Amino acid sequence: MSLLVREPVNAVVYPVQPLQDPRWARLVERCPRSSVFHTVAWLEALHRTYGYIPVVYTTSPPEDELRNGIVFCRVSSWVTGRRLVSLPFSDHCEALVDSAEELDSLLSALQSAIAGQRFRYIELRPLELAPGSSASFHRSENFCFHRISLERGLPELFHSFHKSCTQQRIKHAEREGLEYEAGASPSLLRRFYGLFLLTRRRHNVPPPPLKWFFNLAACLADQLRIHMASKGGQPIASILTLRAKARLVCKYACSDPAFNSLGGIHLLHWRTLQEAVGQGLKEYDMGRSEWSNTGLVNFKEHWGAVRSDLTYWRCGPGSNPIADCGLSAGFRAQVIAHMPDAIFRAAGGVLYRHFG
Repeated sequence: MSLLVREPVNAVVYPVQPLQDPRWARLVERCPRSSVFHTVAWLEALHRTYGYIPVVYTTSPPEDELRNGIVFCRVSSWVTGRRLVSLPFSDHCEALVDSAEELDSLLSALQSAIAGQRFRYIELRPLELAPGSSASFHRSENFCFHRISLERGLPELFHSFHKSCTQQRIKHAEREGLEYEAGASPSLLRRFYGLFLLTRRRHNVPPPPLKWFFNLAACLADQLRIHMASKGGQPIASILTLRAKARLVCKYACSDPAFNSLGGIHLLHWRTLQEAVGQGLKEYDMGRSEWSNTGLVNFKEHWGAVRSDLTYWRCGPGSNPIADCGLSAGFRAQVIAHMPDAIFRAAGGVLYRHFG
């Protein structure tokens, strides 16, 4: 079904290929709203893994430096249709504009420019600047988002943690003598993925393919780090972080539930926060959570993280792609939970490119 398109406006949008046009990387570098999800490295990893074609729409003519831009991936799937998503597998992605008025003008021109291309919908995932009521977008999904300010000393930061749920868990992990290492070697990636499979199996969710993580490591280089906690050489917990400018994103976390009582995840977050403060970083992005996942929401708030709403916006009638595939919670519980390991891993490789 084609999108509802507003009346033509004076603004004109131009498509930019961010993997080839260096103007996009320069805009990302100088714009305070940008994150790791805007970077060429992240877009390249999406392209290598899932075949998505990234495109930026801007009102800046080809001969000018970019003044603004919204980055999308074109997702073409015979299962879930053709969509413009900003951006797939990214918790959030701001439009790089100066104001809400500029955002609405850009969106209006974009809708006119793509009329007739029969995209099922356009999706935006902003942290702050949402489309106005005149832009034909509606609320699609709502999440809880947490971040920690690092602009204070480590003693003050530690004091902000919940005493019994976080401070004591960190101290317990230190008494247990857990080993800590960080890096992005192939060996560390594979050990991380082993724990990641355990966690996804526990949640009845297929995992992204292993090549996604190898592509992330190759494209982001020293912006990506895997933090691993082990006991006697046995991996027990791990987190994967992404860094861009003064922000650190905790993108993935996983653990072996048999060792959760040792506090490995708590130790990892604390060591990562210590390193981030030492590097002069300003913010620790703990990512999105389902509002219904009160355990995860409470875990993040026990770290003193500030909570806010994260709303996804959509122009067009499409529903959630996972629901379109029939991957309801009931389906996952009844089918995915009983898949053999080889099929469980393969399912993610087949399905993820359709989720976008």
